[in-house]
Amino acid sequence: MSTAIEAKELSIGYSEKLLFENLQLNIPKGEITVFVGSNGCGKSTLLRSIARLLKPSEGSILLEGKEIHQMSSREIAKKMGILPQSPVSPEGLTVHELVKQGRYPHQTWLKRWSAEDAAKVDAAMEATRITHLKDQPVDTLSGGQRQRAWIAMTLAQDTDVILLDEPTTYLDMTHQIEILDLLFELNEMQGRTIVMVLHDLNLASRYAHNMVAIKDGKVHDQGTPEKIITCDLVRSVFGMECQVSKDPMFGTPHCIPFGRGRCIVPQLQANSVS
Repeated sequence: MSTAIEAKELSIGYSEKLLFENLQLNIPKGEITVFVGSNGCGKSTLLRSIARLLKPSEGSILLEGKEIHQMSSREIAKKMGILPQSPVSPEGLTVHELVKQGRYPHQTWLKRWSAEDAAKVDAAMEATRITHLKDQPVDTLSGGQRQRAWIAMTLAQDTDVILLDEPTTYLDMTHQIEILDLLFELNEMQGRTIVMVLHDLNLASRYAHNMVAIKDGKVHDQGTPEKIITCDLVRSVFGMECQVSKDPMFGTPHCIPFGRGRCIVPQLQANSVS
């Protein structure tokens, strides 16, 4: 399996506080990789560093074998798209205008807006089911509609690698599945490398080929969900007791957390509070 992104001896942090030190990480090409871990463990920081939005204090990040800090912004934008957490658009910008911004890396003073650009924008809006909102200002949309508009802009960029920081934020269950299905289809049909931060372990297990569990500035474990999602890992990474079973529809690991609630199985309730 070839590597799309490689981090070597990476140290990342803010001010004088390092969140990662001497991190080693390989992200396989043509697969869906999901970062999981507790709040504040650095998942989003790591994604921002991979996207060249945060420069590491030490180490290097290679994109298809090339050091990203030696590549031009336009060169990177043609190879890697990034959807950060809670992006903000200029006031009054319409959905169509926002999605069009995904095509700017492909234009130069010799190559202006083309029929191909228009087709990519239309396809991205259709895929995210926002075509009917194309003339509506982004700042008037609901949270879920706005998220889909930003994802459409990322898709219009038409890159081989797509980074998404919690792409299901603000979305109800139906739209969470629609977006994750869309990303899965982009991977299956077009071979795109998808790297995501997700909080829902069960959705992460369903869609990921490769899962990276992060704890204390290190890769605690990495591999297929079937390999790494265990009660021991959930206890160690999240500090939570659980039962891990097999999803009856997909066969992927399914985490059932212990806790208080309306429990109809007395033994489970006893275990959850013991």
